[in-house]
Amino acid sequence: MRPYGSPGTDSPHVSPILRTVAAYAWRLLVVGAVGYAVFAALGRFHEIAIAVFLGLVVTAMLRPAADLLARFMARPLAVACALIGSIILVLGVLAFVGEAVVGEWDTLVKEFREGLDRIQQWLERPPLRLDSHVLGDVQDKIGAYLSSHRETLLTTAVSGAGRLVVIVTVGVLGLFCSVFFIHSGDRQWSWFCGQLPLGAQERVRVAGRAAWRTFTGYTHGIVLVAATNAVLVGIALFALGVPLAVPLALLEFFAAFIPLIGSPVALAVAAVVALATKGPLVAALVIALIVVIGQIEGHLLHPLVMSWAVRLHPVIVALSVIAGASTAGVVGAVVAVPLVSVVWSVLQALRGTSEGSARL
Repeated sequence: MRPYGSPGTDSPHVSPILRTVAAYAWRLLVVGAVGYAVFAALGRFHEIAIAVFLGLVVTAMLRPAADLLARFMARPLAVACALIGSIILVLGVLAFVGEAVVGEWDTLVKEFREGLDRIQQWLERPPLRLDSHVLGDVQDKIGAYLSSHRETLLTTAVSGAGRLVVIVTVGVLGLFCSVFFIHSGDRQWSWFCGQLPLGAQERVRVAGRAAWRTFTGYTHGIVLVAATNAVLVGIALFALGVPLAVPLALLEFFAAFIPLIGSPVALAVAAVVALATKGPLVAALVIALIVVIGQIEGHLLHPLVMSWAVRLHPVIVALSVIAGASTAGVVGAVVAVPLVSVVWSVLQALRGTSEGSARL
């Protein structure tokens, strides 16, 4: 008999399960390497990616208005009217909010200082019974920290000013992209599909239609949800007499673009303002408002407005927001849910195309 391992002997038996796992493993490594390369490239050009995303958002919002105006005037003039009108509207809202802040600023500062004194007195009484010297030491430490780190804060402010230039540049680039997307986005997409191999053109067209339908549906839905939340919050804060009701409502509008997380954070800011200016009772009412708005958003607005465009489980939405926030901060939290929704709709559309071809 030949010893095991000498020439002519049979090779060791490998389990079929191990062969399958190994085959999938090296493919997953290749996919992971390609995904890492893609995200690394996007990380280097993330400003461009954000600008294109903003351009798509503006296109989703203004394309219907431009199409309507194009029935009565030339297409370029319709695009210009839609963009200029929306810019004037946004600037008007910001000017109104700025005027409201300036008009209430002196009163707000006075009420806020008095409110801080009331909070300190409340903390010193039962049941907390905090020592007044401890609270005074906290204020002194905050002041000492600001004084000792003044240079660091100034450097941060200067870097923030430089960041503002980048934000303005990204916004201008996004607006520039939206002009061409609104004017001739369909022709641009047709040209892109025409450059692909014949076998892939139809699948790409199907995927593109599904992606755009989901993206526009999500954009329209989230804007409607955010506007509804802002109106409800503004009315409630105004009725409770909380200062800066309009700016806080605007904060709620922008925060609603981060599903499940943004609205509670914005209303928590409103609760702090109410606590400092109107006392614990009004702050408690604002906290109750957080619960009510959350129930309305989760059980009424999202099912009615968003379900036809985005069919994702709330757990998937929460995981997407957290993953996006941990990856790219606030921008990632905003982009995560529409990105996951678009990917899911594309997979569903391609799967339906493949099943239809198989039946034929």
